[in-house]
Amino acid sequence: MSTAASNRPKLLIFDVNETLLDLSKLQQAVNQEFKSETAFKQWFALLLQYSLVDTVTGNYHSFGQIGDAALDMLAQAMGQPARLAPRKKEILTLITELPPHPDIIPGLTALQKAGFRMVTLTNSPDATVQKQMAYAGLSGFFEQLFSIDSLKRYKPHPETYHSSCQQLKVAPAQAMLIAAHGWDTAGAQLAGLQAAFISRPGQQVYPLAPAPTLTGPTLPDIARQLIG
Repeated sequence: MSTAASNRPKLLIFDVNETLLDLSKLQQAVNQEFKSETAFKQWFALLLQYSLVDTVTGNYHSFGQIGDAALDMLAQAMGQPARLAPRKKEILTLITELPPHPDIIPGLTALQKAGFRMVTLTNSPDATVQKQMAYAGLSGFFEQLFSIDSLKRYKPHPETYHSSCQQLKVAPAQAMLIAAHGWDTAGAQLAGLQAAFISRPGQQVYPLAPAPTLTGPTLPDIARQLIG
């Protein structure tokens, strides 16, 4: 599938966690802590679920606060004692110490050379994404690092995508979200943006949303389709 040159996006908006960054180190830590191979998946699902609860109810907490609460909920669900605050902090700090997926630097390099404007948009707070990009060595690829923190609404709320477009004076239809989450690409497209889905193992698109504009197994694959 290729995107017509006339419809080539002027702005690429990248999701961060799982799309750019490999969460394996955090996954291993959570699974070991709770002695379960499914603990991380359960925790991450709770984190996303309750970020949406906060968005719908207007009861905002930072992604870190929800992550902390989700560790308590996970312990309760697994019939284990709640972890002490210092231990939870130790686990959650790992989100700022993640490497990029192996395909990311080659893909970003190709897109940068092709002249694309690139930014990130994450549910993590500003301070977290700054640390994440510095640790992963990716800061130099992006014009800006956006967080939903100032809006106090989590992706996939339409305003999260529109706000990034407005700040960079790009029409939503001329922007493309690149993400490895079906809920994120669905949110972007229903907000009027284009979307590219990186089909990382274990990730799926939402069948009841529009099909992504582009799909590929890696970022270089998406880049080839964009550059033509």
